[in-house]
Amino acid sequence: MLLSELLKGIRIFSDYEDREITDVTDKTQAISEGCAFVCVVGARFDGHTFAQKAIEQGAKAVIVSKDMGLKEQILVENPREAYAIMCKNLNDCAVDKLTLIGITGTNGKTTTAFVVKDILLSLGIRSGLIGTVKNMVGDKEFHTELTTPDPYDMHKLFKMMVDDGIEYCVMETSSQAFHQMRLAGIHFKTGVFTNLTQDHLDYHKTMENYFDAKCILFENSRNIVVNTDDSYGKIVAQRYKDKNLITFSAKNDDADFTAKNINFTHNSVKFLMVGKGSINRVNFPMPGEYSVHNAMGAALACVALDIDESAAANALNNVKGVKGRCEILVKEPFTVICDYAHTGDGLENVLSSLRPFVQGRFMVLFGCAGERDKTKRIAMAEAVAKYADFVVLTSDNPRKEDPQSIIDSVKGYFEDKNIPYIAEVDRRKAINIALDMLQYNETLILCGKGHEDYQVLNGITVYLDEHEIVAKFMDKYNKGK
Repeated sequence: MLLSELLKGIRIFSDYEDREITDVTDKTQAISEGCAFVCVVGARFDGHTFAQKAIEQGAKAVIVSKDMGLKEQILVENPREAYAIMCKNLNDCAVDKLTLIGITGTNGKTTTAFVVKDILLSLGIRSGLIGTVKNMVGDKEFHTELTTPDPYDMHKLFKMMVDDGIEYCVMETSSQAFHQMRLAGIHFKTGVFTNLTQDHLDYHKTMENYFDAKCILFENSRNIVVNTDDSYGKIVAQRYKDKNLITFSAKNDDADFTAKNINFTHNSVKFLMVGKGSINRVNFPMPGEYSVHNAMGAALACVALDIDESAAANALNNVKGVKGRCEILVKEPFTVICDYAHTGDGLENVLSSLRPFVQGRFMVLFGCAGERDKTKRIAMAEAVAKYADFVVLTSDNPRKEDPQSIIDSVKGYFEDKNIPYIAEVDRRKAINIALDMLQYNETLILCGKGHEDYQVLNGITVYLDEHEIVAKFMDKYNKGK
């Protein structure tokens, strides 16, 4: 592709000689003959320091934000933004041919995204999915490591979708992705706001910064769907009141759509979705008040796409569950559940939804992530202490932080509250200990990993699949009966 075609939509502040470019990268290890190297400034590495070497390794252009004195340099305002747009251009601007639904918030993004995809499929509409659990092109699945991928990988996925005849794509959009301009040059038909609670402050530093990063989605969305039961949701609704706005609530009649006659069970929630002059009966197969919000957000995201309101609401009754989201791994003689909850609010949501239906002892296994916002650890402990009869403290992803020190930072909370607990650093051992303690009619929930099949210990990623651990335990348990 010609360099001039790759640079379409980017403000250029220097002259350059047009030439054929074979690829685009911002990674030093991916430099190849004839490529364009984008000098992104990161937290630990400034790509500008590698500009000369990139040319020596075969790059035919270097994209910079400061004069490096190189003949091959092209000066732009922001290399991150330029990189995202160049990746888009490299893939024939495929994303512009898709109807995009973007979902943002602290909790509920994954479930809402999967439910939107299920609703579309029930109406005969194939779609793509980009998110935390996996990426999908129709029914084909691809591994993911980031909620919102690197622009290079993301635009390749968009191109695959268009080439496969897909017209819709549902995306989880993270605050880091917006801050790092991974989504530059992308416009959404609908943006959905689920909620906002404390998370990622190690990155954003303040809640205001975190919230503002989330709001970039709505700056680039034609329609906005907002949960106004959330305090930040109210701000979103007020800030973007002049856009095509749909609000929803499980509490407030002032919203455009309100959930009425809510009835909770251990594995579902039933309610009436009441709009202006419309009532639709919903039996959503996931428990908890937060599931009301996820269901309504997904259905109304589809309504914002001009899909019939009743058809979207009816489709909620037949959606599939989501791996690692209040997922039941064992039903009897005791119950074992796996959930991704890893914030105070996330734990509050899932534990409060399950507690009323637990008949025996309620055991909660959880850990706090290392090298992340330490202030949220007590909020997590408070949520667990509020609902658990017994706590199993273990590791989540300690990364390079001492896992025992992480446990020590919260175990005193349970001692002060006289809540029985055990602590085991090794998560695999902790799970097996907890499983071995289970008695008839008791419930154990494994919190924090959800769909993940790995753990990060001392900076090294190791395999750990809780689904597999539980399955092996139950195989031995059943054989020993």
